[in-house]
Amino acid sequence: MKHIVIIGSSSMDFVVSADKRPEKGETIIGNQFVSMPGGKGANQAVAAARLGSKVTMLGSVGTDRYADEILNNFKKNNVSTEHLRIIPDVSTGTAHITIAEKDNSIIVVKGANEYVTVSYIEEKINVIEEADIVLIQQEIPADTVEYVIELCEQLQKKIILNPAPYRKVSKELLKKATYLTPNEHECQSLFEEENQSDILRQFPNQLMITEGENGVRYFDGTKECLIPSYSVDVVDTTGAGDTFNAAFAVSLVHGERIDHSIDFANYAAALSVKKIGAQGGMPTKDEMIKQFPNHRCFEV
Repeated sequence: MKHIVIIGSSSMDFVVSADKRPEKGETIIGNQFVSMPGGKGANQAVAAARLGSKVTMLGSVGTDRYADEILNNFKKNNVSTEHLRIIPDVSTGTAHITIAEKDNSIIVVKGANEYVTVSYIEEKINVIEEADIVLIQQEIPADTVEYVIELCEQLQKKIILNPAPYRKVSKELLKKATYLTPNEHECQSLFEEENQSDILRQFPNQLMITEGENGVRYFDGTKECLIPSYSVDVVDTTGAGDTFNAAFAVSLVHGERIDHSIDFANYAAALSVKKIGAQGGMPTKDEMIKQFPNHRCFEV
């Protein structure tokens, strides 16, 4: 079984939905509130595990009741937490999510996720050496992200950098990642005034720009390609990007072509937005088999 290692955040999500976002100083009545495990790293780990992959999570939680919920959720979804770090007397990370007008806005409080340090990763190099592919995001310290990318280059390990939430990353470091998966807003911030088509040409078969309902754009070395998304009734877009990244990794690690892997990931992301919560709609292996019965990741 292919082994995917996720390095990233684990948090509790507090999600409120409303018909509209409140203006400055305004109080409105919401429609629904739920709390559930989240964090970009944890979301990607759960999504990959639901698709049948062997998944190991590297990250940190605190010693509060939210940590217990996160650990139990990993166990329920068959994500290995053997190497997860528990930080005494520190709160677990949280994300405060408002869903309104068919989109979401999020405030993240890092908490224990700040303790996903370089020294911690140095202790877990053997885990990374066993990986077939590594996924990393930016809800953990910047120096850790830089170290992991450099390490994967040295070890000749494939790595997907999902540069979300946005934080400045040097172009030199970006080029060392095997794949980059920003959304269109993150891409614009990363490359500032550069033209998108010119940017794509600098990163052939490496930079995948997710454009929401439009699909995913990349340059295949010859031409610019747009792999369309799937149209569904949207309930909550939280976690769609994490689902995409996980499914993209699952497909790539089983030897599928980039365009096929993007299409596979687009479908997984589309299914994920049909339910509330980042992990609420993440599809299972059985749900994906209906659309991709011959995908290599489902071979026995």
